[in-house]
Amino acid sequence: MEQPGSTGLEFEKPVIELQARIERLKKDGTAAAGDIARLAERLTDLERKVYRGLNAWEQVQLARHPRRPTTVDYIRYCCEEFEEMHGDRLYGDDPAVVGGIAMMGERRIAIVGHEKGRSTRERVSRNFGMASPEGFRKALRLMKTAARFRLPVLSIVDTPGAYPGVGAEERGQPRAIADNLKELFDLDTPVIVVIIGEGGSGGALALAIGDAVLMLEHAIYSVISPEGCAAILWDSKAKAPDAAEALRLTADDCLRLRVIDRIIEEPHGAAHRDPQGTALRVRAEVLAELDRIERAQPDLLLERRREKYRSMGICDGG
Repeated sequence: MEQPGSTGLEFEKPVIELQARIERLKKDGTAAAGDIARLAERLTDLERKVYRGLNAWEQVQLARHPRRPTTVDYIRYCCEEFEEMHGDRLYGDDPAVVGGIAMMGERRIAIVGHEKGRSTRERVSRNFGMASPEGFRKALRLMKTAARFRLPVLSIVDTPGAYPGVGAEERGQPRAIADNLKELFDLDTPVIVVIIGEGGSGGALALAIGDAVLMLEHAIYSVISPEGCAAILWDSKAKAPDAAEALRLTADDCLRLRVIDRIIEEPHGAAHRDPQGTALRVRAEVLAELDRIERAQPDLLLERRREKYRSMGICDGG
């Protein structure tokens, strides 16, 4: 659970204040156990009320929360072993994408994912999770290696978008993304996608082609950031909250539009309040999806994957 000393986002303050009060009472040892238990129940109710009543812009802020667990956190909590692999065998290594071979329970799987970092220094070194061409090529190389050895792939998405710098463009950013999209539709092994924070534009989609797409309750998934959309449509980033509503980027929106297959509920209202608990839920969902996919006929895997993406966006209304 989140540390009581954290200030958090504006709408989180009542939750953090009540949690801090409970921690003080536990530390002082002066309150009766029954009183603490009643406050804990009130905290649970408050978490449910606060985190399940958010508008789209508040969901965006929560998806970007600085304490929200990142890909390396999920790997640490979900996997008994992980051997990281580096480089695209063409230009270099991109720290914005991590990947390797892991043991998850009794399963050996390949994992690739965006990594934003935690501290300011690490975020800068990982380019805030914005991959360059070598990052996308590294991810594709690892996924092809997984297919060669008949290993399933877990792809973890958490990025504002692909890096838009001049160097990335010079090294073939659009081609790298396009190659990933094309190759993933032909990757002959099960692929599970989990969107854990931000799923932004082509930088997200390049790792988000799979047989099952899962999304955490407070993650977002969109063709463009709210700020970018507001700058284009209204010439003002101040309109970002309006853009967030219009973009239909929340997990509920994405499920209704059939862009994702299932929402993973976050414990204690939000992933950053219980990173390990969230990771264990993700692990359970991933293993269940792999069991389901592997029971199906292997020769239909690719056709079902293609049909899944053909049907996205078709809905009854809303």
